[in-house]
Amino acid sequence: MTEKSASVNWEGQGKISTETGALDQYPYGFASRFEDDRRGTNPEELLGAAHAACFTMAFSFACDKAGLATTEVDTQATVRLAKQDEGFVIDRIRLTLQATVPGIDDTKFQEIAETAKRECPLSKALASVAEITLVATLRPKVGV
Repeated sequence: MTEKSASVNWEGQGKISTETGALDQYPYGFASRFEDDRRGTNPEELLGAAHAACFTMAFSFACDKAGLATTEVDTQATVRLAKQDEGFVIDRIRLTLQATVPGIDDTKFQEIAETAKRECPLSKALASVAEITLVATLRPKVGV
């Protein structure tokens, strides 16, 4: 088992830090969450990054288990924060996968991708999100 941690300090604007130092007093706040302020991050962006990373690892591990080496895997996660009653809810996460996996056909590729989406720990943790979609595209092998 493993545990990882992050911490936040809030003084009118937040500063987030992670145990690894990947984020060190990185700013976040109202403007970076609800407006177009790109000088900070926001919880949805961080959740999307975590989900994309977790899913990508699950996909890569599943390919390895099937005897298939991934050459390149790119995942984007888009997280939607929607107004609900007096508050907000994350109601949709869209995963977009593009990968090069030599020796695989599209049917097997889609099967592995869907299983990885379902089985990755972040997908399981986010089970209350109404809609988690996946668009998976198998890239042709370079030189083909």
